[in-house]
Amino acid sequence: MESFDLVNCFAAGGLVYAFEKATLASKLILFLLLLASSLSWTVIFVKFGQLRFARRQTQRFLERLRCGSWDRPYVNRERFPGSPEHAVYAAAFRELLRQAHLPSLLGGSSPEKLLPDLLMKGPAIKAVQGAIERELGIQALVLEEQMVLLATAASGAPFLGLLGTVWGVMDAFSDIAIVGKASLATMAPGVSGSLICTVTGLLVAIPALFAYNFLVATIRSHLIRMENFAAELQSELERSFLETGP
Repeated sequence: MESFDLVNCFAAGGLVYAFEKATLASKLILFLLLLASSLSWTVIFVKFGQLRFARRQTQRFLERLRCGSWDRPYVNRERFPGSPEHAVYAAAFRELLRQAHLPSLLGGSSPEKLLPDLLMKGPAIKAVQGAIERELGIQALVLEEQMVLLATAASGAPFLGLLGTVWGVMDAFSDIAIVGKASLATMAPGVSGSLICTVTGLLVAIPALFAYNFLVATIRSHLIRMENFAAELQSELERSFLETGP
């Protein structure tokens, strides 16, 4: 009995009636809106999980990095998957070893024997800085991927819903022209069936817009922290590995 009352309450709101009276074109647009809603919610959950995991992994990496020598995590081959800062760090040390012409260290068993005593000239350090900048760009793309789907859902869903509404109203007026007289009973079904598209479009766009704004702000803060870490890493590499003699 309770479930029956809930169904009646839902039907009394007009949504079931409006959907039943919607034209084929309006139902097609509703299907597209539901598809956009499922995609946007998938992106929302995936991005929230990705950013939370990246923040947690970065915190672990920075705590490990600052409790000893900066080259120790790389020497020990420690892994922090999902951390953009660790990806930048690993790219810098890979390029450092490449510039030192010691490719065996990339897969060697004991790079710690040579890395602490390694000294590089200015051009080699510049190449390492270039590798850091390239990895910064790659990690920025990773953080920002799929955001275009969320932005499209937030900006396009209201217009798609409006299209369904206009189309449904146009069909309603066509029915009036065929009947030959205008009455509330003639217009109400078509107008009700068309307005559900606007309602659905707003229901898709509003959460997508809020989530997009929040995720953009979160990603921006991640990028700023990543750039600050890259600057700190460059300074540390110059201090530790730049040859200052003639």
